[in-house]
Amino acid sequence: MVRLKRAAAMEPARHTDMTFEFKQIGTIRSPFCDLVDMPVQPKGAKDIHATIEINEEYAAGLKDLDGFSHVYLIYYFHKVKEPKLSVVPFNDRTHTPRGVFSTRTPMHPNSIGLSVVELVGVEGNIVTIKGVDILDGTPLLDIKPYIENFDRVEGETRSGWMTATPHEVGKCRSDERFVQV
Repeated sequence: MVRLKRAAAMEPARHTDMTFEFKQIGTIRSPFCDLVDMPVQPKGAKDIHATIEINEEYAAGLKDLDGFSHVYLIYYFHKVKEPKLSVVPFNDRTHTPRGVFSTRTPMHPNSIGLSVVELVGVEGNIVTIKGVDILDGTPLLDIKPYIENFDRVEGETRSGWMTATPHEVGKCRSDERFVQV
């Protein structure tokens, strides 16, 4: 079970401390056993297959999932020991420290990850996925289907400081900057 504590400084005027509990519903099994030299986004892992072992008590929740082409994975960055509010992201060509909330680094205060991956299949309690940039053994918190009519953004979009091309994003690999011992 993952317990997330909401910092009092983040609370509106009430200044209450809230604790949230999340249950691990499964484990992501990927070929990445080391935090260094991994793809840093699913775009760089488009041909990488992995599986998710859903805990038996949640397996019934997989019914009808196989009708979707893609899913969102919400997971816990279990290797993050100390979050940071300023980081130099992998895809920042200028190597400028950025506020953590303008990045996709794992160093966020609540260490929650989000990836959109291709759904290959569901068999029993095993979900096979493709396009995975996630460390082996990562605890899965939830799966949600990608639904184009809900999730596709229409009109003009902006990517802030991020100017890397799709090709550059696909080639980017992790280094030691976020590895904590």
